[in-house]
Amino acid sequence: MHPRIEDYALIGDLQTAALVGRDGSIDWLCLPRFDSPACFAALVGGRDNGHWTLAPRSPEARSTRAYRGDSLILDTVWKTPEGAVRVTDFMPQRDRMPDVVRVVEGLRGRVEMRGVLRLRFDYGRVVPWVRAAEGSRVAVAGPDSVWLRAPSLGTTYGKDYSTRSDFTVGAGERTAFVLTWHPSHEPRPEQIDPFRALADTTEDWHAWSARCRYDGPYREAVIRSLITLKGLTYAPTGGIVAAPTTSLPEDPGGVRNWDYRYCWLRDATLTLNSLLAAGYLEEAGAWRDWLLRAVAGAPEDLQIMYGLAGERRLPEFEVPWLSGYDGALPVRIGNAAVEQRQLDVYGEVIDSFHVARTAGLPAEPHAWSIQRTLVEYLESTWRDPDEGIWEIRGPRRHFVHSKVMAWVAADRAVKALERNPRLGGDLGRWRAMRDAVHREVCARGYDTDRGTFTQSYGSAQLDAATLLIPRVGFLPGDDPRVVSTVDAVRRELTHDGLVRRYSTEGEPVDGLPGSEGTFLVCSFWLADALLLTGRRRAARELFERLLELRNDVGLLAEEYDPATRRQWGNFPQAFSHIGLVGTAFALGGGPGAD
Repeated sequence: MHPRIEDYALIGDLQTAALVGRDGSIDWLCLPRFDSPACFAALVGGRDNGHWTLAPRSPEARSTRAYRGDSLILDTVWKTPEGAVRVTDFMPQRDRMPDVVRVVEGLRGRVEMRGVLRLRFDYGRVVPWVRAAEGSRVAVAGPDSVWLRAPSLGTTYGKDYSTRSDFTVGAGERTAFVLTWHPSHEPRPEQIDPFRALADTTEDWHAWSARCRYDGPYREAVIRSLITLKGLTYAPTGGIVAAPTTSLPEDPGGVRNWDYRYCWLRDATLTLNSLLAAGYLEEAGAWRDWLLRAVAGAPEDLQIMYGLAGERRLPEFEVPWLSGYDGALPVRIGNAAVEQRQLDVYGEVIDSFHVARTAGLPAEPHAWSIQRTLVEYLESTWRDPDEGIWEIRGPRRHFVHSKVMAWVAADRAVKALERNPRLGGDLGRWRAMRDAVHREVCARGYDTDRGTFTQSYGSAQLDAATLLIPRVGFLPGDDPRVVSTVDAVRRELTHDGLVRRYSTEGEPVDGLPGSEGTFLVCSFWLADALLLTGRRRAARELFERLLELRNDVGLLAEEYDPATRRQWGNFPQAFSHIGLVGTAFALGGGPGAD
């Protein structure tokens, strides 16, 4: 059995990330980028597919862990009958090549330690050739080369196609292991000083975190979520991945396993809002600029997601040599949803530029021409069916949320022209489009008998995405149709008070077998909707319950199953943490403000 998803913690260098388990094992790491092939793939396979364990030899060892202040530096304290040690795991923000550093410090007594480094390139399939060189161990296979610098070469030895380390640490002693990747055809990269790197990385993170301007009652949760979002950012381009993992299942043992190591347009507005609200204008500007580059081109070619640098081709394939997380198959690389038609992304993109413009981010000269082209294209296509926000792999439908976001696109374009007529555009025509979308959604997307907006025209299904209707301004929070929709979602789509995206019973709209847990960002949306409909106490209570679902280091996956009390789906999930930050800011006044 694999560790629970919530038993992992995240470390990263703003270009890739690793998951470290409570047992001291790094079970997932892609080098040199988030979307590169993994060299540690035990997370979705077995130990033979790559891991790096560093922990006391004693079977009685017990650990506790925490991030070092407001940083992405993980401290794990191990206690054994013989003494105690601290293992500090981190990835310094790189100058050129990625490093993983593991510092071991004796706290009490003398503790025998053991390390097992099993490198497997190409998602756990390729066993490298390992040799001693220049006082280190170097592993090479094809384009990949990894160097392990240990306290001394004598503490490492080869066994069972792995590199082992046996050593003892006494109180006050400190030693370090450094793992460095580089292209195998290039000379060995310059070695870093691990202890200097630890000090610099601590200073970097604390300086960054100090810029957060949220000072409310949920600061600890907000800053941890913002650090997580920063850790999921690909610094060279400003793109933010949905998660650093692939194929962690939404359904235990099921097939709902997807690759999330890419950048989704659906996250755009909410991400931008969170960064701007927290005062991270530089990061917000980088995300806006990534978005602008990614969507440039013909409007009919707009995709729902892109690669870290805006790459468009993300072909999906399966890796049969991996056994999956607790047997959940297939393990997928790439994401075929990139080929889907999701009309809501036009609204997300245009709304993002509206948010940036309103916040005063410096405008790019060509930004408006791209937005204008997108709106003009949407004028002729918003009546078409699509796959919707949840990327269904069934027939296209007229999803209500997609139509609402088409309204958002027209509304934001109208507001931009009203504010600055010099931009250019047909104000009258866009107003007419906005009004037409609004009339149609209210007429065809609202079930008057049940008193709720539905998932799609003519459907009896509900959809948590309709909770966003008041948030985007389609209808005010006190509109009876909004209030009754929120009540219907609470009545029909919640499990133990938490929200599912839609029903997977009967013949699910997504065309997939199995089910899924409650979707955490949708539960944050419910808290927002409760607040907008005047139910602050209920919103606050739901929000604080959601905070309790975070793991011991403050991280959230995509989903949560109230029955098993476990997190599911890719981890950590940017969308979940974006939702947390947004709701914390919306609640504003804090616990006593009702």
